[in-house]
This record gives sequence, C-alpha cells and structure tokens, in this order.
Amino acid sequence: MNILYLLPGLPFVFGIASFLVSAEATRRLLLIISAVIHLILTLSLFMPEVVVEPDSWLIADALSRLFLLCVSLLFMALAFYHQFSSEQTPGNANAMPQKMQFFRQPEKVFAASLQFFLAAMSLAVLSRHFGLQWIGIEATTLASTPLIYYKRSRHSLEAAWKYLVICSVGISLALLGLFFLAMAMPAGHHDFSSESLSFYATYLNPQWLKIAFLFILVGYGTKMGLAPMHTWLPDAHGEAPALVSALLSGALLNCAFLGILRVFQVIQAAGLTIFADEIFIVAGLLSMATASLFIFHQSDYKRMLAYSSVEHMGILILGMGIGGLAIFAAMLHVVCHSVVKAGLFLCSGNILKAFGSRKCDVATDLKRRLPVNGALWVTGFLAITGAPPFATFLSEFLLLKAALDSNKMLVAFLYVLLLSAVFVGMLGIVIKMYSAPSQQSELDKIAFKEEIFTAVPAAFLFAIALLLTFYAPDSFMAVLKDATTSLGGKTL
Repeated sequence: MNILYLLPGLPFVFGIASFLVSAEATRRLLLIISAVIHLILTLSLFMPEVVVEPDSWLIADALSRLFLLCVSLLFMALAFYHQFSSEQTPGNANAMPQKMQFFRQPEKVFAASLQFFLAAMSLAVLSRHFGLQWIGIEATTLASTPLIYYKRSRHSLEAAWKYLVICSVGISLALLGLFFLAMAMPAGHHDFSSESLSFYATYLNPQWLKIAFLFILVGYGTKMGLAPMHTWLPDAHGEAPALVSALLSGALLNCAFLGILRVFQVIQAAGLTIFADEIFIVAGLLSMATASLFIFHQSDYKRMLAYSSVEHMGILILGMGIGGLAIFAAMLHVVCHSVVKAGLFLCSGNILKAFGSRKCDVATDLKRRLPVNGALWVTGFLAITGAPPFATFLSEFLLLKAALDSNKMLVAFLYVLLLSAVFVGMLGIVIKMYSAPSQQSELDKIAFKEEIFTAVPAAFLFAIALLLTFYAPDSFMAVLKDATTSLGGKTL
C-alpha cells in the first residue's frame, strides 16, 4: 500500500477504535501508538532512499513534507502531554438530552476527535487535488469542533459554534474560489492539481484566476486566522484544552496556509505574482497590526497567545508578499512558530490547572509557585517574539533583510514597528505573571505542585526552536530549500 494513504488512514482507524474501547488508559495508549506510527511514517518521507511516487490524489512534494512534519511532530508531543495531563474535566454530560447520546461520552468523543483531527490534517496536507484538499480542510473543522466543546460549558459551546459557523463560511468562500479556478481552466483540461494548472498556467483565463485567488485567500485566510477574519480564534483558544489550542495554532492554521500556497503556485506560473504580492503584503501587515492592538492590556493569557498566532500568520503572508529570501524565511517560520506556540499553549495548560483561572492578574508569581513552568513560560515568550538565539529570530531577521534588499523600506519599517509593539505588549504581561506577587491573599495558602512530566513536551518543543538556530539536518534543509524554490523564492 502507498505510504501516503497510511498517513491519514491509520489515524482514522485509530479514531474509530478510540470510540469503541471503554478504558481511558487504552484510549490514551492508542493515541501514543498512533502518534508514534505517524511520526515514523512522516520521517521516512525525509529519507533520500525512500521514493514515493505521487498518484492522482496524494503527493509528497517538499511543501507537503514540510507541513506534514509540523503536524506529526506536534501531535507526538501532545500525545505524551495528554498521557500525563488532566487539565480539564468535562462538564455534566449526563445532563444533556437523551437524543444527544453521542455527546454524553465526552472522553470517548475527545479521544476519537483527536485521531480524526490528525487524519483530516494529514489529508489536507498531502492532497494533490484542489478538491480533495478542500475536503480535508473542511474535515478539520468538523473533527476539531467537539474538541473545543470538551468542557461542556456555556462559553465553550458558544466558542465551538462561533468556530464552526465562521470557518464554515470561510470554507464556503474557498469552495466558490475553486469553482472560479475551474472556470479559468481551458476546455478539455481535467487535472485539477497545482502542478498541472501551473504547467498549463499560460492557458488559464487571468481574470477568473484573479477572482479565484481572492476568494480562496479570504476563505482559507479565515481558517488561517488572518485579520479581519480571525474573530473565531481567540474564543476557540480560550475555551479549548491546552493541547487542542496547541494543535489549532501550531498545525491547523498551517493547513489553511498551505491551501493558499497551492493556489499561489498557479498564480505565479501565470505571471500574476505582482498582483498576489501586493495583496499578501497588505493582509500580512493588517494581521500584525490587529494582533498588536489586542495584545496590549490583554487580561487572558490564552487569548494573548491566540492574538500572537494572528500576528505570526501575518508574518507568514507578509513573507510571501515580499518574495525572494523572505519566502525561505516564511517556510522556516512555519516550523518555528508551530513548535514554539504549541509549547506555550502546553505551558498555559499547566498554569491553568494550577491556578484555575485564565486571568493574568490571578496567575502571578510563577517563579515561586511554578518555577519550572514559569521558566518555560518566559523561554517561550522570548522564542515567540523572535529573541535570539531561537530560530524565530533567524526567520524574522531574514524576512527583514529581504524587505530591505528589495527596497521595500516602508514595509520593513512597519514590520519592525509592529514586531516591537507585540514584544512590548507581551513583555508586560509575562513579567507580571512571572514575578508580580498575588493580589489575592487566598492563593498564598494554596500548595502549588508542579507535574514535571507535563512540562517535558513544552521543553522539547522549545529545544527544537533553539537547535534549529545552530544545526538542521541535511534532509530537513533540503526539503526547506525545495519548498522555497517551488514557491519562487531564494535560499541561503
């Protein structure tokens, strides 16, 4: 069997098995097994001796492998985190109406949905056909909605519905964009894939192609969390368990980004790069500006991380708009943001469990109460804001260099300004949480106990962001460079 079919297929089978078994320990074990197998299969795609021929549906090109690595690596870390974590307890599921019997088993639904989520993201990343990729991205919405609703509270229900409705509207616009893309195809052409349409790009109708690009950018941009279509993201991250937030921000947003990149490859081959670049630059700066405004004086540390994701999605789109070396920087930033943001959300889960609150004013004095997680929280802050020596500094610096080299001085100025604004906004919150004494005296009477095992996955993810600054495996760099050149960018 083609290895590409195993990557979405096995998690789907494990998802069904997770709902059928009754023991929670068995479901968690299935999650570990699924994550290990998925990561092994993913890493095998990076081996030079392994050659996977594409078929009419799935492909393992450089872009697919790079984005799949983010998905698989994060899922592995989160599976081990879930093994030792009990961050959230679902609400009273038995109080639900009898007709909602399926949702009266929250632990089973959660375990199965995690597996289905992995399967859907794998399908979205590996899809060669534009239509199949759309199905995969839509499936991620359906699989992840029950995960957001895990706590079974009124606020989690509201966040889940908001996520479902807004992302469904976005995905509908993307589907309309695919219809317009099909309208741009010459008569008699039936291969609806990015490489085929890129090959015949000169025969595509440029007007339909531009319209298709705009609809797909708005549609998938909604799922990616670009402003102003980002409004589902803070609520979903605020209410979802930490490991779900980590997957949403570190993996799901990348899947939508890849959907945009596939269409950009066609746009580029058709000679419409300047048209797309200008839109990318405006969208990127708008997302960064929106995030910088909402991060200041943020009272909820999980929502702060959500707005940080909006900022970094803006950085990725901005890198694509600048072009050249900035595309290489964007591809590197995809990996860096994924591992760092996922680690930060795992830290937030540990903090939430200890304090029982998402309020920054409540979760304070981390250096004394939670010294390990407090240190990781500060480490993650430095990494996510692009401080050296983390690889995020390298990717953000390369993007700035590309903007200056291409004489985009205004873009470079606004980029640095917005990065600085986000840094200052997050710095005040992080310093307060780490060192400020509690304003609630009753918290001083609580005996805080850290669960070290739940801190290990975050430390592992931060270590990757640090290691990539000094050393990257040759196979990884080869894929990173191939992904960059496939998008018309320049490499180091």
